[in-house]
Amino acid sequence: MGNQLPFLLLMFAVMFLFLILPQQRRAKKERTFKNNLKKGDLVVTKGGIHGKVVEVNENNDSCVIETMAGKVKMERSFISQEMSQRRTATPKK
Repeated sequence: MGNQLPFLLLMFAVMFLFLILPQQRRAKKERTFKNNLKKGDLVVTKGGIHGKVVEVNENNDSCVIETMAGKVKMERSFISQEMSQRRTATPKK
């Protein structure tokens, strides 16, 4: 049992470095993105709907997104990613 303890600690450290730590970083990045959401941002929802943020409501954590079909009110947690920066970036060769 004495020989297995360092091995178990090493396994836990490796799991922490490769699984838990990157997930925490990703969650923090997503949280700051959703908190910094502002009017005029081009976004994609988790359902694949592309649109532009028209209104952000801080009281109930929702936003209104304008799509080609009309306006849709949804929770901020349904926003997947911002497309404004991707559209203005120059393509790499």
